[in-house]
Amino acid sequence: MSEQSAATRRRSPQPIGQPRRIPSQQRGRERFEKILAVAAELIESNGSDGLKMSEIVEKAGLSFGALYQYFPDKTSIIRTLAERFNEQGRRCVEVELEKVTDTESLRIALCVIADEYYAFFRREPVMRDIWHATHTDKLLQEVDAEDMEFHAQALLSVLQRLWPARTETELLAIARLTMQLLAAAVRYAVSLDEEEGARAIALFKMMQVADIDRLLG
Repeated sequence: MSEQSAATRRRSPQPIGQPRRIPSQQRGRERFEKILAVAAELIESNGSDGLKMSEIVEKAGLSFGALYQYFPDKTSIIRTLAERFNEQGRRCVEVELEKVTDTESLRIALCVIADEYYAFFRREPVMRDIWHATHTDKLLQEVDAEDMEFHAQALLSVLQRLWPARTETELLAIARLTMQLLAAAVRYAVSLDEEEGARAIALFKMMQVADIDRLLG
């Protein structure tokens, strides 16, 4: 049976790009995690564009039925991986922003976040490939936009503590732009070789992170 015919027969209508179900039993969870692990290996080797459901089936030793029981298409697998990586990034941002008590600690927190994100994408080639794919994939753009708004809202809460007299509209605009610029700097840096990328991040930190205090101080 071809991959296409198996997919057509087993799929049912559901939101695009989402897992069909999240297993609760141990055997199902193990199978679910194995699918994601195999997909990550294939993305690392061939890129997200080259990911094929048939290769996941073969490498994971599963049937098409077992695969489609959890994931209706490769987009749902890629999105699940992206959201998992994003969750790691969110924890990093939350931890660093919780330490902020003044403008200097804000500067330090933003520098640490830039460094941590750069290191994260250097050691996770799968996420680096998925992140680059957001330029052309609408669903991944939505995931990225949701993640960026989470970071902007986290930074907004800090700015409101430090500059309570400023309006939320002004502070939110600054928070959103700050996080967008930080993400753009990391994207650029990971496109370079490791040494040059590290220099780019260092330059970004000198250029960018002092600007909030100059704007609002």
